Formats: sequence, structure tokens, C-alpha cells
Amino acid sequence: MIKFALVCEKGHDFESWFSDGASYDKQVRRGLVACSACGSTRVGKAIMAPAVVSRSPAKRPGTEGLAESANAGVPVALIDERHRALRDAMRTLRREIESRTEDVGAKFPDVARAIQAGDGPERAIRGQAKPEEVEALLEEGIGVLPMPYAPDDFN
Repeated sequence: MIKFALVCEKGHDFESWFSDGASYDKQVRRGLVACSACGSTRVGKAIMAPAVVSRSPAKRPGTEGLAESANAGVPVALIDERHRALRDAMRTLRREIESRTEDVGAKFPDVARAIQAGDGPERAIRGQAKPEEVEALLEEGIGVLPMPYAPDDFN
């Protein structure tokens, strides 16, 4: 896995993990990488500084207004009210989707194909699919939409 610092066309900085550089390139070409602040899919790699380990925790330039993490001495961004409201809205939307869809789990690609072909009852479904399965569904003309988690959903 590799983490890239990214920036969107509007100048928002964010980070994302990818299995490798080729995976990043492929996802960006397909418009699957979106800015966490504005949703823009016009993103690119930002300039990254290498991580340097030192014995004394010196304050890095550009970290004004950031709090120190209690366990690592690393600056972390504080969530402002606008971001908190956005995360709450994402959670509300996710709960609404979950209440109106059937979770078919890992069978999602097969069930989606059956519904598309008319071989299964038409209904709203959700589930899990590997990236290559999502790509195949899209190539077959079956519309799917990723349902991202808010960053703190697993905390």
C-alpha cells in the first residue's frame, strides 16, 4: 500500500491510500478518486516531503492551528463545524440508504447482474465488490455507485 498526498483543481489537499502507483493512475483516469472537501474528480498528486525521524519533536512549518496528537506527537487537523456537519450528513445519508436497500454482501456482482438481466426480482441492493468486479459491472452497463464511509466510521 502507498499513501499519496493529493490536491484537487480547487486547491483542497487530502490523502488517500492505493495498492500501488498504477492503481492510483487507473482510478484517477476513471474518475474514481474524488476530493474529500468538494467532490471534484480532477485531482493530482501534491508535492510530498519525506518523513524524517528526529529525537526532539520540533514544530514543523505550516502546522500553526493544528493540535498535537497525544500518542505520536504528530500534528492532526481539528474538525471544524462545517466538516462535522458534512460528516453528520454523510452518516445520515448512509443510514437512509441502508434502511432502503437489501444487503446482499459479497454476492453483489451476481445479484446486480441477475436484476439487470431480469432473472431476479427488481429491488434496491447494496453489498461488497472488488475493484475489478466494479469495473466489469460498469463495462457491462450496470450502474453502481460506491458508498464511502466517513473517516471516523470505524473509530
